[in-house]
Amino acid sequence: MSGRARAVGRAFFDRPPEVVAEDIIGCEISYGGCGGIVVEAEAYGQRDPASHSFRGETPRCRSMFGPPGTVYVYMTYGIHWCLNLVTEAEGTGAAVLIRAIEPSHGLDAMRERRGVADDRLLCAGPGRLTQALGITGDLDGLPLGDAGLHVGRRRATPEVARVPRIGISQATDLPWRMVARESRFLSRPIPRSIAA
Repeated sequence: MSGRARAVGRAFFDRPPEVVAEDIIGCEISYGGCGGIVVEAEAYGQRDPASHSFRGETPRCRSMFGPPGTVYVYMTYGIHWCLNLVTEAEGTGAAVLIRAIEPSHGLDAMRERRGVADDRLLCAGPGRLTQALGITGDLDGLPLGDAGLHVGRRRATPEVARVPRIGISQATDLPWRMVARESRFLSRPIPRSIAA
């Protein structure tokens, strides 16, 4: 990898979550010398019953109501951290969950943290991704820069497929899971009906 891509600005995140989720596919994410290319992301908005913000601001999702580009990290199942980036105007309660990246740098550190040798399994899923990058709840509520997270512009434009989100029980029909169509680093394959 030849140097980091220029960072996206706050205006990148100051848009609806489904727009940001689609446009973040192909961007670079780096933290602590480790990272890669985003290949899978999901959008969540306040009018979305699957979103943490649906019932309004709570201590858990307070960061989701912050300014665009705020980091929202929460724990799921009591064991996995999940990385989200806040979108839209402050107070909107929208964010994009980063579900998977194609690892490109800091691979040795990521393999050690994850305890796996298969690079395809390092960051394929939100819990694996945060474990590999060393991201914890300490970053919750911080602006990207203060958190030490770098989101770099795309070097190339991938073909993005819009498919239903996974791991939720409500609003399952919304095609708000964005994936790089040709990636082998996704948390789950594209549904056959869409992949064809």
